[in-house]
Amino acid sequence: MVTKKKSLTHDAIMKALDWSYDKAVNGGIPGMDTATELADNYSTKTGTLIENANSLIRWQNTKSATSGFLSGLGGLIVMPIAIPANITSVILVQMRMVAAIAHMGGHDLKSDEVKTFVYACLAGNGAKDILKNSGIQIGKKLAITGIKKIAGEVIKKINQAVGFRLLTKFGEKGVVNLGKMVPIAGGLIGGTVDAVSTNTIGNVARKLFIEEVNSKIDVDEPIIIDMK
Repeated sequence: MVTKKKSLTHDAIMKALDWSYDKAVNGGIPGMDTATELADNYSTKTGTLIENANSLIRWQNTKSATSGFLSGLGGLIVMPIAIPANITSVILVQMRMVAAIAHMGGHDLKSDEVKTFVYACLAGNGAKDILKNSGIQIGKKLAITGIKKIAGEVIKKINQAVGFRLLTKFGEKGVVNLGKMVPIAGGLIGGTVDAVSTNTIGNVARKLFIEEVNSKIDVDEPIIIDMK
């Protein structure tokens, strides 16, 4: 029997992003806390906000590096998305982590602007280029709380750019097929790549949503973010 391989498209990636954000924020996954619940669990721990965020990232790295966790997650959820379950699982796990960090930083997960910056974090170090190419200057500090409104076209441009970046990441030469190249060690290789990626994404999210939280911005000045 020939199994039809699911092909990746930009539209499918965007649907996976939207679906994952909804599940991460509003729930609906058996046995998985929402981003808000996850954030609250870590916010009550002893330590500074940054230390608690780092603790969350470390825990998430362990989860992402466990292929069994992702495989089990994929088996539990019904995904109306035409991309492989393992890819959607990675997006969901990382999305929930970033959204939790945003909530820990005091940001409204119902805000379209915050949602867009959560998406941008999934591009990891590529977030800097995506934001810059969308007209958001990088270099100095910014608190997202200082952004009263980002134009709808800019939000759309950022979201679309994230979709293309992830399409490349999960494409033919991406992390998924890297694991398939060595079947016996596939789970280990795939897990290692996921953990490294998750750690980078977590660090970008912490920098953006927490470390810059006390910075100020004049709404008449260019939007500037320090992502160094």
